[in-house]
Amino acid sequence: MTLSDRSDDAPVQFEEWPCVDNSVLGVAMLNLPNALNALNLTMVNLLLAKLTEWQQRDDIGAVLLQASGDKAFCAGGDVVSLHRAMQAHPGAVPEVAREFFGQEYQLDHAIHAFAKPFIVWGSGIVMGGGMGLLMGASHRIVTDTSRLAMPEITIGLFPDVGGSYFLNQMPPGCGLFCGLTGAMINASDALELGLADYFMGSDQGSQLQAQLKNTAWHAPDAVQQLNDYLTDTQQQVSAQMPASPFARHLAAIEPLRDSTSAEHAVAYILSLPADSDQWLSDQWLSDQWLSRAQGNLRSGSPITMHLVFEQLQRAKGLSLAEVLRMEYTMALNCARAGEFQEGVRALLIDKDRQPNWLFAEVSAVPADFIVGFFEPQWQGEHPLCMLTDIAPEAGAKQESKQ
Repeated sequence: MTLSDRSDDAPVQFEEWPCVDNSVLGVAMLNLPNALNALNLTMVNLLLAKLTEWQQRDDIGAVLLQASGDKAFCAGGDVVSLHRAMQAHPGAVPEVAREFFGQEYQLDHAIHAFAKPFIVWGSGIVMGGGMGLLMGASHRIVTDTSRLAMPEITIGLFPDVGGSYFLNQMPPGCGLFCGLTGAMINASDALELGLADYFMGSDQGSQLQAQLKNTAWHAPDAVQQLNDYLTDTQQQVSAQMPASPFARHLAAIEPLRDSTSAEHAVAYILSLPADSDQWLSDQWLSDQWLSRAQGNLRSGSPITMHLVFEQLQRAKGLSLAEVLRMEYTMALNCARAGEFQEGVRALLIDKDRQPNWLFAEVSAVPADFIVGFFEPQWQGEHPLCMLTDIAPEAGAKQESKQ
């Protein structure tokens, strides 16, 4: 095994594994398990630099992105550091926010644009920034322990890292529901909703690694071999797939597609009958899934409720690059407005779970206040003007989904 940039205490570890035809598999491992592998600026910069290098090298045939620890692939971004910066610069956009969101969105774009097979082992918690890493991969693998979510409603942010793009690609009403509620999505529902491609058991990580090492990545059928392996494996372990709480509510969620305002969407979700214990897929399910989703919405940021509705409306028909530029504008405005700072304080700093939101309810938020979140906070050209449009399902991604 050839090692590269390997250190036990490095926040991201990189290795290069020789494969059978002199090709090389690039392996990146998020390495902050005690922080649930939440992304900080150092991790983002390390990943972006290494992926740029691996993209340009002919010997690198594919990339595997995974994480240390069993609990989480990546539970989001390091919003605690952002909170400190916002606290030190009230009413202004901290420089660290400009840098973090700019670099993170470039990283997400780079994964979407990566022209070689890009495999993500999305086991455990995958939230917020972790979703940004997962969604661009050509092979998005989830397991029996996967828990996916965009829970920004709880901290006064919005579903970023391309959320405006991939939430709009979900079945009717589902993206708006996920953005407004931060609903938890398991592996079965991730496959159904188009947020993942393959299922494996959480104990099969080493088996996947062995398969990747034994692949001739320069062979013309390398991607098809990987697809066949993952498809066969999923069939063999299908009994391990969890029951689908989201799926059983699809009919009730779909009418959200006709929502005309954030107020309308919020009222509709909160009017849905709460969960009750019921028999599902030959197992007793008593998870109160919908009730918890409604609880997140009920106690969430009224500003975020409007931002979610508006971002999904504005993003319709936009390319990923255009979406990320829009979200960068939104993120900087969130960093100066105070709601995001207060949400992080209540959930992660003081942990009192009693945020003092700027507005008491969704109907109290003025329309012109929300418009301000889409106004640039810089002079001259867009800081993410370097992002280019990506053809849908291009390159390795097209092959992987066949």
